[in-house]
Amino acid sequence: MTLARPAFPAPDHDHGRCTADALAHAEAVCGERAQKFTPIRRHVLGALLSSHRPLGAYEVIDELAKSMQRPAPITVYRALDFLMANGLVHRIESRNAYLACAAHDHDAISAVTFLICERCGLVGEIPSASFAKDLNAAARSSGFAPKLSVVEITGVCAHCQKAA
Repeated sequence: MTLARPAFPAPDHDHGRCTADALAHAEAVCGERAQKFTPIRRHVLGALLSSHRPLGAYEVIDELAKSMQRPAPITVYRALDFLMANGLVHRIESRNAYLACAAHDHDAISAVTFLICERCGLVGEIPSASFAKDLNAAARSSGFAPKLSVVEITGVCAHCQKAA
């Protein structure tokens, strides 16, 4: 299987372009769904896009406080809920943290697989349609209605392996 793009961004990638593309995608998704991409939702997504590392809700608040009045936790949690419901943000359960969605081509019942680097903390997202189909079929055969599945794999990214 060949990936359309690398799971982890190159250390020298154009992060400004990466962020701008993700924000434009979020605007388009919200527009298509007649959802409001409010300033706080934009700021929360922007905070998550500040790096390719997952952030806890209070880390998002700290990031926002650098450029605006410190928002209340409930405000950030509501924005995160909205962003997750619209497939723009994922929750990394093992880290109790959130990550801006890097792959914009999965649907509500896809399996999303995260590669979590134990050294640098970056998280890559890879497609997993091939095994998601089998998992969803097995779940349906037992009378279960699957939604989004999340798989988290820890290890060491290629960039850290090269640096070692």
